[in-house]
Amino acid sequence: MPASPIAVLSDIHGNRWALEAVLEDIRRRGIRETVNLGDCLYGPLDPAGTARILLELDMPTVRGNEDRLLLDEPERHPDSPSLAFCRSQLTPEHLGWLRGLPFSLNAWNLFLCHGSPLADDEYLLWDVTAAGAQRRPDAAVSERLAGIDQPVVLCGHDHLAARLDLADGRLVVDPGSVGLPAYRDDQPFPHVMETGSPHARYSIITRSAAGLAIENVAIAYDHETTAATAERNGRPDWALALRSGRAFMEPT
Repeated sequence: MPASPIAVLSDIHGNRWALEAVLEDIRRRGIRETVNLGDCLYGPLDPAGTARILLELDMPTVRGNEDRLLLDEPERHPDSPSLAFCRSQLTPEHLGWLRGLPFSLNAWNLFLCHGSPLADDEYLLWDVTAAGAQRRPDAAVSERLAGIDQPVVLCGHDHLAARLDLADGRLVVDPGSVGLPAYRDDQPFPHVMETGSPHARYSIITRSAAGLAIENVAIAYDHETTAATAERNGRPDWALALRSGRAFMEPT
């Protein structure tokens, strides 16, 4: 890992407005290296504008589960208007970029994955049961990291910023979500993941003589314009989440 700080992004979900605000904060801080943990473009917002920015930046990036869904044959998800919207906006160049993203990546001796090293749609730090989402015991997290040699593991997918120092010395960092602060999901059981505020989030990793410092950053941005865009594109549940960081409504 370089001596200079590294910014960690995840779960942008086509929210160009939030991405621009985060990138401006990164530039203001003078951070030169950035990585991206996937779920880049899916959502009822601005997938093409987000793709344009990410292709220009060309940062180390892994593919998320909803990046993968965009590459599926349309007939596999006939009832998803947001997938249809995204596909209508993205160019062959954008889809080719998604197709070329790896499942996981080693960058500066950091292990990058979207969900867990086992699956892009599995939470690494959370266990979902019929009772909802609960933090996974440290030992169970370590089991999922078997065979990972890098001392720092970066993961996303759950949209909630976290740091976990494991007993074996490894560090897990989840930067939270740049573009979607709350959502409901029904897999594997119905559950809600929510931050309680509309901020865009990312993390900064800095090496020092004392070890690694992790800063979880929350950035205010024009979330009202973003929420209005979600409403125009048929997703009032996204609009609620973008305005409040809460997820009370069922997805449509």
